[in-house]
Amino acid sequence: MASLKLAYIGGGGVRGPGTIATLLQRPEAFAGSEVVLIDLDDDRLGVVLRFAENLAKAKGASITFTATTDRRAGLADCDAVLTAFRPGGFEARVIDERVPLKHDVIGQETQGPGGFFMALRSIHVMKSICEEMDAVCPNAMIFNYTNPVNIVSQAVSTNCNVPIASFCEGPISFPRVLAKAAGLDPDELDVTMVGVNHNCWSVHHEYKGTDLIDTIRDRLEEQLNQGHLTELQRRVLRLATTMGAVPSYYFQYYYFSSEVLAELKAKPTTRAEDILANVPDYWAHYREQAASSTPELDPDRSRGGIHELELAIKAIDAVFNDKGGVLPVNVLNTGCAAAGFDENVVVELPCRVSRTGFTPIPQPALAAPVRGLVEMLAEYQVAAADAAWGGDRQSAIRALVANPLVVSLAKAEAIYNEMAHALAAFLPERLR
Repeated sequence: MASLKLAYIGGGGVRGPGTIATLLQRPEAFAGSEVVLIDLDDDRLGVVLRFAENLAKAKGASITFTATTDRRAGLADCDAVLTAFRPGGFEARVIDERVPLKHDVIGQETQGPGGFFMALRSIHVMKSICEEMDAVCPNAMIFNYTNPVNIVSQAVSTNCNVPIASFCEGPISFPRVLAKAAGLDPDELDVTMVGVNHNCWSVHHEYKGTDLIDTIRDRLEEQLNQGHLTELQRRVLRLATTMGAVPSYYFQYYYFSSEVLAELKAKPTTRAEDILANVPDYWAHYREQAASSTPELDPDRSRGGIHELELAIKAIDAVFNDKGGVLPVNVLNTGCAAAGFDENVVVELPCRVSRTGFTPIPQPALAAPVRGLVEMLAEYQVAAADAAWGGDRQSAIRALVANPLVVSLAKAEAIYNEMAHALAAFLPERLR
C-alpha cells in the first residue's frame, strides 16, 4: 500500500475531525504515510491533531500526523495536497448570503454573487498555494474540496501546471434525494450525471432496469399529495418530471428563483448564521473527543457528519494504490468527453481513476431542454475563474453580470462594490 506525504490544507477547520475519521476508515491503504494538518488557527489545529493521533492509536493505524501554521513548510516534499479551506470563515459567508438579498438577488454559498465572491477569495489563496507547490513539492497533485470547486479547478487548470481534481458528492446524492422524494429505494438507482458542479443533470437514469423518470411520473400526483414532503422534494419531483432528467437540487435557485428569494428574505437568519450558532458546540465536542483514548464523533455535533471528504480520500487511495474504479470528478473536459462542452471547460462527470490520474469517460450531450442554462453557467465559470486568477474589477463585474442569477449590470455593479468593500481583507488589490 502507498506510503505518502499528504498535506491537508484546512485541517484545522470544522470538517477536519470528520475527514480524519474518513481517512482512518482505511488505515491499511495509507500505512506508513504522514499527514500534515495545515491551518491558520494553532489552537484548533492542536485539537484536530490530538483527535487524529488518538483515533489512529485506537485503530492501530501506522499513520503519522503532524500540524503546522507554516503552509510552505508543511507542503515541503508532499506527494498529494488535500484542500478544503474557507477564506474569511463562515463570517465571510454571511456577507456572501446577506448582501445579494438586499438587491433582490439570491445569496448562496456557491451560486450567484455569494459563490462568485467565495471563488474570488478561494482562488486568491489557491494561487499562492500553487506557487508554493511549484517550489517545494513540484510533483504533487491537488485533491480539492474548496468551494466553489468547479471555479477553483477551472482557475488552476487553465493558469498553471499544478494538476488538480475537485470533488463533490452531489452526483451521488442528487439522485438519492429524488428517489426518496418519489418513495423509491435509492439503492436501486443507476444514474449518471453530467454538467458543472452543483449544476448537473442525468444523461442516464434507471430504476430497477426501467426508466426512472417514467417511474416517477407514474406516481407523481400520489407523491405530491404526501403531506410530509419538503418544498425541496416537491421541487425536484416537478423538475425531474417536467425536464425529463434527474436534477441537481441547486437548480431550485434558477427554476424556482422567485419562490426561493422570497423564502430567503423572509428567514431571520442565513444558512451561515445558523452554522455559526452551532460552531461552539462542534468544537466543544471535538475537544471532548480529542481528550479521549477512543474518540468517536457524534453526527449531530459534527459539521457535515462523522465522515467528510470521502470522495477525495477514495481518489487518493485509487491514484496512489492504483486501484482503478470510477468516481464523479471535476476535471478539464479532455477530448470533449462531456459532449457539448469545450475542452477548456472543467466539467463534472464520471472518470476512471488510477495511478495515471483521472480519465474522463465519454458522455452524451445533455438534453436540449436543460442544456442552455448549464452552458451559460459553464461560460460564467470560465469568466469568473479568469477574473479571480488575474483580472481586475472590470473583468470581475463582467463575470458577475454573466451569472444567470444576476444578469443586470446595475445590480452587478452595486453588489460588487458593496461586497468587495466588505471582503477587502480577503481579496487582492486588483479586485478591490
